Amino acid sequence: MSNPEPATSGAVAKDTQVGSVFVSNYPPYSFWTEDALSAVHEALASPPRPGVPLGLYVHIPFCRKRCKFCYFRVYTDKNASQVEEYITAVNREADLYRSQPALARRAVDFVYFGGGTPSFISVKHLRQLVEGLRQRFDWSQLREFAFECEPGTLTRSKLEAIREIGVTRLSLGVEHFDDRILAENGRAHVSKEIYRVLPWIREMGFPQLNIDLISGLVGESWETWKATIEKALEISPDSVTIYQLELPYNTVYSKAKLEGDGGPDVADWKTKREWHAYAIDRMQECGYETSSAYTLVKKGSKDPFIYRDSLWEGADLLPLGVSSFGHLSGVHFQNQASWKGYLESVGAGDLPLSRAFKTTVGERLTRELILQLKRGYLALEPLSEKFSVNVKERYRTAFEALQKKHWLEMEDGQVRLTRPGLLRVDQLLPTFYEEKYRGARYT
Repeated sequence: MSNPEPATSGAVAKDTQVGSVFVSNYPPYSFWTEDALSAVHEALASPPRPGVPLGLYVHIPFCRKRCKFCYFRVYTDKNASQVEEYITAVNREADLYRSQPALARRAVDFVYFGGGTPSFISVKHLRQLVEGLRQRFDWSQLREFAFECEPGTLTRSKLEAIREIGVTRLSLGVEHFDDRILAENGRAHVSKEIYRVLPWIREMGFPQLNIDLISGLVGESWETWKATIEKALEISPDSVTIYQLELPYNTVYSKAKLEGDGGPDVADWKTKREWHAYAIDRMQECGYETSSAYTLVKKGSKDPFIYRDSLWEGADLLPLGVSSFGHLSGVHFQNQASWKGYLESVGAGDLPLSRAFKTTVGERLTRELILQLKRGYLALEPLSEKFSVNVKERYRTAFEALQKKHWLEMEDGQVRLTRPGLLRVDQLLPTFYEEKYRGARYT
């Protein structure tokens, strides 16, 4: 396996341009093709890899309204009967998978309900979906059930149902506490809805409460950002996840920029990193520690983010629902991204697959390396042992390029990002890509 050269000399973008920055997989999605779908069927027909955890990702694509920075497959125009149709289809899709050799008799280790807005659907539909999945898969060894929520969709009875179905990690999409900024960026909720649901969440004793924030929303200032961090600290969640606003293709904001009217005034990367750094410093002062480039957790927390860590370490993930992404036995794949196409495929008894990519051993190594580096550190020996290669030597040129820029340090068999490196980690990861994947559109 050859030693990949760095993608650049270490330069990173200054202005916030249209395009994806956040790295969630490798190789980039733009290289996945319909021609590779046969590899998915081969993987499903083969025995599973020994000792590899299995997770379920369930996409709930419904929202009250579309955020102006959102690029996910979501729908704001579906009625109750259409939601019912979708829930039925997801359970039928699960039925198509359960007898496949790669999945048969495997217990599910973790479940993630993402969106869209999982908390958008009714209690009736929520129970129908979870009961259906439990009938089709073994949840007896489930270690984590993570569930995304939008504050304005929650009621006491819905939260009770979410708790009763076994959710262990509740992730509340706060994003900001300033109503003016929430409205400008197209968020459906207002701040009073956040405070309305918090007492219920505490009362019901969810093992983990995470809140999401975004650094650099349109309209942000130092004053509003500092106020938001203080309000987050007052809530005292188990973890806080902070993203830096980007402008992927197909968002309201990106389309405005591409159509030539200038679009919104978005903070540059330097400013967003400064805001992010302030949040880390302030939260560390108050008893939090960094768990990744994005997440801070209370010191002494015994509840890891199993979904995240498992994916970064090569777990299998079965994707359910329209446009969902997954990976099985080294094969990446995505479901159909259209409502009609997804429902028709499942209705006909076919897996609703749209594109795939069969990875090489080297590509799987690179994937785990770059994703684990998002923690801020990388233990070289376990990765070297897993892939039977000297990771330090294989990626020496890339490590040295980042080390010269003071974004990375190497000592005692461990790679550690400096604070400046941690704050721009997604812009650094392409340094480790194979040449043919550099500079390509990510999605």
